[in-house]
Amino acid sequence: MTWIKRQLSNQSQQLASSQECSVDFKRPTPENETLFQAFEWHIQSLPPPPNESHSSKSHYTRLCRVLPDLVDLGISSIWLPPGCKANNPQGNGYDCYDLWDLGEFDQKFARSTRWGSREELEDLFQQARGLRDGKGVQIIWDTILNHKTAGDSVEEDIWAVEVHGADRRVETCAPKKINAWLRYDFPGRARDGMKYSDFHWNSKHFNGTDWDQKAEKHAIYKLIDEPASCPKPEAKQQHSFRRLSRIPHKLVSTPPSKRPGKGWAEDVDDMYGNFDFLMFSNIDHSHPAVRTDLLNWADWMIWETGVDGFRLDAAKHYSSAFTKEWIDRVQIARKNRDLSPALIIGEVWSPDFRRIIKWLDAVGPNVFAYDSPLVYNFSRISEDVRTKSKNADLRTILQDTLLVKRPEAALTLVTNHDTQAGQSSFVPMDSGLKSLFYAFILLRHEGRPCVFWGDMYGTSGPFAEPPACSVTLPSSKEHRVSNSDARSLLPSLVLARKLFAYGPQNDYFDSMSCIGFTRAGTHDRPYGCVVVMSISPARNTKGKVSLAIKRMRAGQEGEIWVDLLGSGQQVEIDEKSEGLFTCQGGEVCVFVKKDAPGFEKFPVDFDHTQT
Repeated sequence: MTWIKRQLSNQSQQLASSQECSVDFKRPTPENETLFQAFEWHIQSLPPPPNESHSSKSHYTRLCRVLPDLVDLGISSIWLPPGCKANNPQGNGYDCYDLWDLGEFDQKFARSTRWGSREELEDLFQQARGLRDGKGVQIIWDTILNHKTAGDSVEEDIWAVEVHGADRRVETCAPKKINAWLRYDFPGRARDGMKYSDFHWNSKHFNGTDWDQKAEKHAIYKLIDEPASCPKPEAKQQHSFRRLSRIPHKLVSTPPSKRPGKGWAEDVDDMYGNFDFLMFSNIDHSHPAVRTDLLNWADWMIWETGVDGFRLDAAKHYSSAFTKEWIDRVQIARKNRDLSPALIIGEVWSPDFRRIIKWLDAVGPNVFAYDSPLVYNFSRISEDVRTKSKNADLRTILQDTLLVKRPEAALTLVTNHDTQAGQSSFVPMDSGLKSLFYAFILLRHEGRPCVFWGDMYGTSGPFAEPPACSVTLPSSKEHRVSNSDARSLLPSLVLARKLFAYGPQNDYFDSMSCIGFTRAGTHDRPYGCVVVMSISPARNTKGKVSLAIKRMRAGQEGEIWVDLLGSGQQVEIDEKSEGLFTCQGGEVCVFVKKDAPGFEKFPVDFDHTQT
């Protein structure tokens, strides 16, 4: 018996030693990554004039000023607006004229882009590299590979057909010759010997445009080969539909025959039959010279600027095969510079997750896409609350989202420049409820969250809005707020992600009006957090404060957990390691252990002014 005890004792000691070794060799938990969209649609920027290199009022200079504050909150990467030369000095870059001009050449009535000069851009890159204790802030470049605009001269007698707006496969006229602004000679760069690229664009390099200078008419024009050089289509194109005999009231379209030769790319989104064409002059990525120039530009951006990633604008509107080739080229260039893989984000905006996953599967692994279905879920819940609908249900917040279907590829967001008020893709959402939605994307394990400039600093323009997520905090020393004041919770939520959103996650999605989840922490970031949110009215029918209560497991018996967003609510953990966590209607609370390091930094006092 003594021998057995001795053996058991030795085994226990060996096991303890093994556990200690395993703890010693556990990898450090990396700090959470958070992306910041560093612009909104109407943001003001006064770049330097052609004879100067810097302006105190350009957006690049503004970003240099605010970036340290954002880094303190936990921002690890910034998404810059398109920094290419646009078709006019105030063009935001989505109207791209010259990819190779980053604010360096005097063309299109300006040397700088709307956002600033090449020199200011280099200053921003340099500052970003030195932040985060030398780890640097990643810079993500908004990339326009789908189209160009504002050609330098007209090309005449280009063969084209008009197509139907609702089905771009359907031709609505006989082939005809049009005149279009499809000649690009880049006179600013030409004066400097066609610096960086000697490629001149012409009509051969496009497959669509939206303006016929000869007829002075807007339409969707598909550019085609000369009809005499191609065989005729197999059958006359039709707008007709056939009814399925066995399924009453269901119609299906008969796909029109495809014109041989030049035309739309096939590997694009199939909305409107074929969604290759979006706007302006549509680039033909099947042309070898086009592919070469765009691939060379990818190399150049990596080697010239050291950019850390790309956001692919309008990604569903051009060839996914070319997109994969382009991404591969980017990653090879990063590897050849001994840099980490680039962050690639595709804008495949759709309420249907299946369209997004189809694109992700086509372009290869390690690519992100916006979780637009999640944004529409946020909006649906917000509108149900606004209209007092009985259908308002927080339990459906994850329904048919990338966070569920492809969490490793989900780039989560609440609002962006396309969905902000006044935009054609506006997605309505209550500003106060955004605090719930930001807590949801920032504090969960799945996805990589993106915070919008307009929600942090407010938006300008005809539909200007103040910073989102604003609440009135009570005046009390206990609550650590000196004066009753409206303040945005968004900075606190971003910092909470940096400090406390770690470890295993447990969901409590058991009520239409109130949900919660917990993060248990890790071996080296042990504190974790508890999140509870409610969409109930702030006051009940009797005028009393509405308080949601949710029992959740967190911490150890006797611990005190406090809401770091400033409500002052405290919870004592019971003998079952559970607590009754409360939240006022229409609000969110984030509880952490009272003695957790960093708790004293909350609520965050943040400067929201756009200086």
